[in-house]
Amino acid sequence: MTLAAVLVLAAGTYAFRLAGPLLRDRLTLSERVKLLMSTSATVLLFALVATSSLTKGQGFAGLALPLGVLVGGVAAWRKAPFVVVVVLAAATTAGLRFVGVP
Repeated sequence: MTLAAVLVLAAGTYAFRLAGPLLRDRLTLSERVKLLMSTSATVLLFALVATSSLTKGQGFAGLALPLGVLVGGVAAWRKAPFVVVVVLAAATTAGLRFVGVP
């Protein structure tokens, strides 16, 4: 049963990936639809970041994690290299937890 599910999902994933190049010239989207798709991708990414940075399990993650994400976000906004963004976010979270901030 599990192998069949994996094979069906693999085939579906391959079909979706193949549909893009095959339908690129046949399907035209209006500018409004393109804008909505771009906006929805941004909203989805923001929701993922908010969920993973504000919650831990079933409750609030505490202040250290969101503040670390905020520092990383500011560093990314200031166009810092990716490694610097990750290190700043992790160091901020670890430092705050070290001094007792939950």
